[in-house]
Amino acid sequence: MLSRTLARTAATTARRFASTTTPVALVGCGMPGRGMGWYHAKQILDGDVPSAKLTDIVEPWFLGGGADGPGGAEFAAFKAEVEPTGVRFHSSIADMPKPDGKMMAMVCTRTADMPGYVDDLVAHGVSHVFLEKPGAPTVEELGRMKDDAAAKGATIWMGFNKNVTKYVTKGREALAKVPGGDFTLVHHNAYKADELAECFERNAEGMLKNMAIHELALLVTFFGVNADTLGGVVADAAYSSCETRTGPSSGKEFTDFSRIGFTVTTTDGANVSVYADRCGLELPDGAMADGGMMYSSVSKLGIVQSRDIMPDAELEATVAARSAANPDWMPYFHLQHDDYITLKERCCAHVAAGSSGDPEGIATIQIGYDTLKLAETLKPMLEKQLL
Repeated sequence: MLSRTLARTAATTARRFASTTTPVALVGCGMPGRGMGWYHAKQILDGDVPSAKLTDIVEPWFLGGGADGPGGAEFAAFKAEVEPTGVRFHSSIADMPKPDGKMMAMVCTRTADMPGYVDDLVAHGVSHVFLEKPGAPTVEELGRMKDDAAAKGATIWMGFNKNVTKYVTKGREALAKVPGGDFTLVHHNAYKADELAECFERNAEGMLKNMAIHELALLVTFFGVNADTLGGVVADAAYSSCETRTGPSSGKEFTDFSRIGFTVTTTDGANVSVYADRCGLELPDGAMADGGMMYSSVSKLGIVQSRDIMPDAELEATVAARSAANPDWMPYFHLQHDDYITLKERCCAHVAAGSSGDPEGIATIQIGYDTLKLAETLKPMLEKQLL
């Protein structure tokens, strides 16, 4: 399967070199089929991101202590197939050759490790960093990273893919046609109940800083919601569920929301609701909860005026085909495949062209900072109502 995935690499090499490209280093590949870093690498290797050229992969875990553990063999097979195409593999950023010009590094590691890797990349001479959410465990750390990068002339963008998704764009357009309307964002993951322990352990920063951080970024970007403009929040106690699970690797207990729903009101009186469910697909016969993996809806006086779903009818057949071809991959890879390409292409094309400012629709680290601060502000307010 991996051979088929990478078979197009050689065929697309000439096309990639013929155009203006940005060298890309990936930090935190993860396990093939599971890791977000791996999927970013796969899309670049497959030629789906014409302005990107993958030059380096830094993978401290599978090239270190995790080599003989779960996923180690799969990563070794991936490395054996990719390395002959010219991609260099390293166990640390220090081992990677310093760039001799502009380079974009993608950081896809666990949240707790992100600040250290970003510091190392900037010190190594990397000009642009594409940082997966949430970027840091705390808003103080992300703020420090933001200021340090600016002082050293480095640019950091955040990987909030929903800023460019069609269902959000269409939903915002529908809201503009309903004066005084309320907006709702619904997000479903496909974890099974018996997978929550591993999920809670791996995403120890918690639901608001992990899964629901995408929706909070939309609130910050498009609705002017932040820690200063937040008028209040009302939790949906009937929907929300908080659980404690024992992490399979550490044996430690992790308490988090498996699902949460709430409505925020801005100081201007606007209402925006967020619903996030880790096990959103767990219905009889595999039915999809609420009719969509993700959707936005517009309502007024309690009556739904419109709803835009992802996947829509056009995308559903494509997602089904991708899922059938690679059923063991994370479901959101199939669902958000095109959005991941859009993010990388906009960033890499921007760097390659030497453009100033930021690419259209790409979240800056300031957006990331405001989003993380909003998450930290909401957490105690919601816990007070729900726990």
